[in-house]
Amino acid sequence: MRVLLLGATIASLVAGSASAFDIQSGVTKESGPFDLFKFGFKAYKNGQKEDAIEAYRYAAEKGHTGSRWALANMYAYGDGVTKDDFEAFKIYNEIAAQGIEPGSEDTGFFINALLSLAGYYRRGIPGTPVKPDLSQARQLYFQVASTFGVAEAQFQLAKMMLSGEGGGASIQQAKKWLNQARRNGHAGAMAIFGNVLFQEGQTVRGLAFMTAALDRCAAKDCSWMQQLQEQAFSVAGEEDRRGAVALSQQFAQGAD
Repeated sequence: MRVLLLGATIASLVAGSASAFDIQSGVTKESGPFDLFKFGFKAYKNGQKEDAIEAYRYAAEKGHTGSRWALANMYAYGDGVTKDDFEAFKIYNEIAAQGIEPGSEDTGFFINALLSLAGYYRRGIPGTPVKPDLSQARQLYFQVASTFGVAEAQFQLAKMMLSGEGGGASIQQAKKWLNQARRNGHAGAMAIFGNVLFQEGQTVRGLAFMTAALDRCAAKDCSWMQQLQEQAFSVAGEEDRRGAVALSQQFAQGAD
């Protein structure tokens, strides 16, 4: 899930500030949580981050999940303030512990919180009680991958299964999740899925997936995908290369 809101932290809020809620806005700290959330979102988009924080804080205190999520992102990304991963972790954990009802409008916030927690458990947060816990990270990725079908969770779960992080290694299970993720449009999953097939001897098909992935990759990921593809391309025969390039065009258009 892509994080949509970045911002500042509650620590930067000036206690008792009334600047956020002027008489023309029609919003006060006593307003309903959704009105506060909307005010905060608008303030953030306008670059008024302290005002946004104040509104989000009041809405979060009234149980508004989206506002909690926004505050957690502010801590996590340190946008204009000191980054504080532990504070972000605590808020994400509150969202996860709260749970959701099926079909809830808060589902996206819940999923994002679980993915963020998985990342924190995977690497830990230095200087805090949050230590690396690969088993917990893998469990969270599995929850999001299986319950919600989120491609990024499927991709991360597959990578952990390939390397045996947080549990036993399983190439077959990893292939299953990679295949689902790449069908859901995840370029990284397509590249690694192709590499696994290539290593198993499916030269043309594997190289074709790696080649097709290059047409979909985000800028930050293109480098490692290209390296993977070029390495395979260099050891493939000329006939296999031509076949892979032709097949990759079909894959790029969504054909399997």
